Amino acid sequence: MATATRKTATKKKAGSKSASAKGKTLLIVESPSKAKVIGKYLGSKYKVIASVGHVRDLPKSRLGVSVENNFEPEYINIRGKGDTIKEIKKEAAAADKVLLATDPDREGEAISWHLAHLLDLKPEDECRIMFNEINKQTVQAAIKEPRAIDEKLVDAQQARRVLDRLVGYQISPLLWKKVARGLSAGRVQSAALKLICDRETEIQNFIPEEYWYIAADFGDEFIAELSKIDGKKAEIKSEDETNAIKADLDKGRYEVADIKEGKRQTKPYAPFTTSSLQQDASIKLGFQTSKTMQIAQQLYEGISLKGIGARGLITYLRTDSVRVSDQARAAANEYLKETFGPEYAGNNYYANKNKAMQDAHEAIRPSDVTLEPEKIKDSLTPDQFKLYDLIWRRFVASQMTAAQYDTLAVLIENGKYEFKATGSRMTFDGWRKVYKTSSGDNEVNIPKLTEGEVLELEKLITEQKFTQPPARYTEAALVKEMEEKNIGRPSTYASIISVLVNRRYIKRVKKTLEPTKLGFDVIGILAAYFSDIVDVAFTGEMEDNLDGIELGNKEWKSVIADFYKGFAEELKVADEEVERIEREVVLSDEVCEKCGKPMAIKEGRFGQFLACTGYPECKNTKPIVKSTGVACPKCGKDIIEKRGRKSGKVFYGCSGYPACDVSYWDKPVGRFCPDCGSMLVQGKGKTKLIKCSNQECGYKEKKQGEDND
Repeated sequence: MATATRKTATKKKAGSKSASAKGKTLLIVESPSKAKVIGKYLGSKYKVIASVGHVRDLPKSRLGVSVENNFEPEYINIRGKGDTIKEIKKEAAAADKVLLATDPDREGEAISWHLAHLLDLKPEDECRIMFNEINKQTVQAAIKEPRAIDEKLVDAQQARRVLDRLVGYQISPLLWKKVARGLSAGRVQSAALKLICDRETEIQNFIPEEYWYIAADFGDEFIAELSKIDGKKAEIKSEDETNAIKADLDKGRYEVADIKEGKRQTKPYAPFTTSSLQQDASIKLGFQTSKTMQIAQQLYEGISLKGIGARGLITYLRTDSVRVSDQARAAANEYLKETFGPEYAGNNYYANKNKAMQDAHEAIRPSDVTLEPEKIKDSLTPDQFKLYDLIWRRFVASQMTAAQYDTLAVLIENGKYEFKATGSRMTFDGWRKVYKTSSGDNEVNIPKLTEGEVLELEKLITEQKFTQPPARYTEAALVKEMEEKNIGRPSTYASIISVLVNRRYIKRVKKTLEPTKLGFDVIGILAAYFSDIVDVAFTGEMEDNLDGIELGNKEWKSVIADFYKGFAEELKVADEEVERIEREVVLSDEVCEKCGKPMAIKEGRFGQFLACTGYPECKNTKPIVKSTGVACPKCGKDIIEKRGRKSGKVFYGCSGYPACDVSYWDKPVGRFCPDCGSMLVQGKGKTKLIKCSNQECGYKEKKQGEDND
């Protein structure tokens, strides 16, 4: 089988390699942690290094796309990657073969394509290898099956990159001029922002309507709800109607009109895709989408397990597929038979709804189903364990048999009024043995009844209710909506939400996403002048076109050209017509110490700060001081809340800095540790645990009700 070859100049370099490097194969992956794990699976004839993500990209300082030259991208080496590129070239020159093993998706394919360019490899040569999971067997098998770089995947990635650059780099300056500096408008993020703003408008315009609930309580938790009046759905709008119905019911009697016994089953969910994992982790674990992807990446790249060694725990985390390989299904089937019994082994197949999409990847599943979460818990962080446990249970459940139920539906009549009660009892737990859901596990018991039986009413339940406005999006709900409306791709959902939050277009409020006034201002301009950019249907159609490039059905520059015709005209009109939105100036009580003018409260990347109203003549800014009310144990000055300049993370430090360098990651409480005398602090977790700031001490205060022994 052919291997990667380099052009003449590179071959000459390779000819000067040392004797120790002779015969070696260079394997390039994306991340150092993955390189470390894979390096342990291969012998001394392999050298595994990391590109640490992309090595070439469009320049940050300019558009970087030649519109006049048929939208040709103008790639440059990424600033700060010089040493990495130099090392990669050095190792490639000293190797006999180079294999590119970047991630198995369009982004990874593009990184391999750029690496091939830097190393003078021919994309048509068989220099590309892929593996969906990281274990010794899979990696060694992949090395034996190199292929050419898939130019269709590369074109699909280039199309997205160029399209996003054209939109972002040409609308953003308009927003700077008309709204405020530092804003941005991305192709997909704008459509997502429109969803959030539209939902908020629905909530604001919602007018609640009154309705009434009526149910008959027959005791022993047996309750039947009023469902029909004169054969039509019961819709009760007022208290007067309710009282009239109550009077009618008091005159009649409650008689069992029909009993239907049956059976039903609930089938297990398919294993996780990227989107369903993000949704479930948000609902069950409270993880933000970005956190889910970060931890899943760690599980995929490899964890050092006690007594086992380093290995990847899950398959590739960016996938739209629910397919499971035959080997994985067989392994799960064997595990289920041995662990729970043959009656639990379902041997289930799952297929993707969209048959046109390429199916290169499996669903997200554990690489080894026998690695039960509890067995490796000691090797994982608490969050890694939670996510691995969720993935493992979802996959195992997906291969189990259905849960079985006995069902009962009872119809009770009182004159023209029909009451209905339904109940179910689980007779076989099936997949629910390992995977719990928020619905379906609750049983509703109905006593043994016979048709014609007259029931004794214990009380009639009447309750006034009002229709509720639609709920704000949670991260899980937004991810689901974006997937259903074909906005973006699951691998980008986390970054889209993060950008909207960081740009202050939306804010998180009690686990929901609420648009800010700035978000409404921006979407107002975009909706008025760039209707396609924020139109959900158009965005979904564009995603289909981009997928068509990946499938080889469309030429990427033609897709860009078709879009750009209308977009360029919209840009011109918007620049001429959009009026500047004057931002409200909120003055503080402070005066600028440099020029004496009032200081205004401004919004920045990491929250509010003070800025001189004399800008641009005076550019003085300073943070808004939030005192903790705690005196510094070293100098006696206030301990105040601060944020890291680069990270934006909150910490607490002495207001006397730099003369005094006392600081804490957690909020000090003003009391001292009885064991070592250090400051006690309040943890950031749900429990707000009071603990010693000295990590070597380990003192923690007992929660109320805990045993103090």
